[in-house]
Amino acid sequence: MISGNYPVEGAGLGLRRALLGPLRSHGLGPVDFMAVAPENWMNVGGRYGQAFREFSERLPFVCHGLSLSIGGPSPLDETFVQRLRGFLDEHDIRCYSEHLSYCTDDGHLYDLMPIPFTEEAVHYVSGRIRRVQEILERRIALENVSYYAAPGADLSEIDFITAVLDEAECDLLLDVNNIYVNSINHRYDSIDFLQNLPGHRIAYGHIAGHFNEAEDLIVDTHGADVIPGVWELLDKAYETFGVFPTLLERDFNIPPVEELMDEVEQITTLQQKWQKHDSPAKRKQA
Repeated sequence: MISGNYPVEGAGLGLRRALLGPLRSHGLGPVDFMAVAPENWMNVGGRYGQAFREFSERLPFVCHGLSLSIGGPSPLDETFVQRLRGFLDEHDIRCYSEHLSYCTDDGHLYDLMPIPFTEEAVHYVSGRIRRVQEILERRIALENVSYYAAPGADLSEIDFITAVLDEAECDLLLDVNNIYVNSINHRYDSIDFLQNLPGHRIAYGHIAGHFNEAEDLIVDTHGADVIPGVWELLDKAYETFGVFPTLLERDFNIPPVEELMDEVEQITTLQQKWQKHDSPAKRKQA
């Protein structure tokens, strides 16, 4: 990815089927781009397929996958990747991203499992990413994920992420909420972690809400409003790397559209705050 050449721009919103009607009635307001999980929309026809086409023809779209299982022990599902390529091409999807985790082991696990932070895993995952990029004929972005255990780790989280991105020659989906969640659960400094990420690899970002299970345990849910501490970390990310496109994720407990738009507008406000400081030269140095 060329520094500063983002696939989309501005503030985005994840498109859920429950939002199709409300967004048609309300309008898209401050939303500059949208995102979907391709697994939820591939081969969907009828009224849902038509509704998706209406939105994808109005705004740029990115896709954030759920089932690639890039770190999984099962063979890479190349048939799925070929089908995915057709979907991305058909709808002119600007970027495809996935989770730096896995969700299969001789079947679907229905959760995002942590990849061991080891040199062996770096090589294994990087090879699978390169193969996906070869089939798709495009670079992909991997998301720094929330995790609740780090079995067998001999690398730090930041070193593991950086090593994978470098060896695979892929991009980063910077999830600000996941940094905040992990910093509480694993007791590290969120700003220090953020500033050590390879900013020149950022394709776009995520921001979301979470659930406080206990004082020292946060669960990444995407089912609540974004808290002030996460907004502050996004502000620090723009200060550090320059403004990058950022998407609001809300997967359940979806509030009225007006409330979602307020959060999207808050992304825009932060971006405008740092826009005058932003430049490709700054991003290249990050």
